[in-house]
Amino acid sequence: MIDFNRFPSPCYIMEEELLRKNLSLIKSVADRAGVEIILAFKSFAMWRSFPIFREYINHSTASSVYEARLALEEFGSKAHTYSPAYTEQDFPEIMRCSSHITFNSMAQFERFYPMTVAEGSGISCGIRVNPEYSEVETELYNPCAPGTRFGITADLLPETLPQGIEGFHCHCHCESSSFELERTLEHLEEKFSRWFPQIKWLNLGGGHLMTRKDYDTEHLIKLLQGLRARYPHLQIILEPGSAFTWQTGVLVSEVVDIVESRGIKTAILNVSFTCHMPDCLEMPYQPAVRGAEMGNEGNCIYRLGGNSCLSGDYMGLWSFDHELQIGERIVFEDMIHYTMVKTNMFNGIHHPAIAIWTKEGKAEIYKQFSYEDYRDRMS
Repeated sequence: MIDFNRFPSPCYIMEEELLRKNLSLIKSVADRAGVEIILAFKSFAMWRSFPIFREYINHSTASSVYEARLALEEFGSKAHTYSPAYTEQDFPEIMRCSSHITFNSMAQFERFYPMTVAEGSGISCGIRVNPEYSEVETELYNPCAPGTRFGITADLLPETLPQGIEGFHCHCHCESSSFELERTLEHLEEKFSRWFPQIKWLNLGGGHLMTRKDYDTEHLIKLLQGLRARYPHLQIILEPGSAFTWQTGVLVSEVVDIVESRGIKTAILNVSFTCHMPDCLEMPYQPAVRGAEMGNEGNCIYRLGGNSCLSGDYMGLWSFDHELQIGERIVFEDMIHYTMVKTNMFNGIHHPAIAIWTKEGKAEIYKQFSYEDYRDRMS
């Protein structure tokens, strides 16, 4: 058990043992299926933990010039990079830091591919394709929604791919199951398999939540083995984000005040939903709180409120087995993926520290934030 007294408040705390458990499962899937699974930085980029990742995987995926540089300089290998749009200013650095570059449109490919040839390091280029099928219900997270800006539909591809396109990238999932992947593959192959003989690799994107308890990893392995059997010349790549750090750590906060209005008690915390847990408001979803039950059944019911001035910076309700006290720690579960990478300093709110609880039971504080971090972002 984590000794929370050894960490500052607020603080994101990753548990190394839980991370290694996820990494072991992911490596097992990759080895048995004969595919490569790489880390998507858009979900998690806590670079101080990358040496642990490198014991299990070799590469990462980037969506910007900063992520690509992080891949090369901190993860230790060149990135598989995709961006909706590259610029002439950023592209030389993208090339320096990337082994694979996926383009979102033919116009972008035609504009920048000659630069990759001139660069001379053998960067493998691909194009993002859109199978026009996704089971993601929240439109904010649906990459195949009608009118999407992502990828090329089959009717816009020439029968013979332009020289230099060596791969297809397809992303259709968000915290999805292997059965959703199975149905996606049916659409992908129906629309795009006639081009597969012309390419070398197929990137199936992210959203494969293989570390979730109810995920059928055996079904996933069989799907991927079948895909490889049908197209043995293709290198198959998956780039999940959440799966790597799913349920590997918490966000620790504390109660700073309790207010009541019209019968609703709100425990105001020293963290903010909009600043530190933005997916709770965007997705939206209600996170689990240690020692509490969701809902309004019970004697000690609280809404949890953030410490920003945004009116909607709250979530709830939760039922506790006791009256909350000022200074009491409130622990939000599963707060490592899509949190630190999306946080902001709106309102000048103090940013949580970042730390790890090692497998030896040590508290390592990776980063603590100060006024200067806020000031320097504001020029």
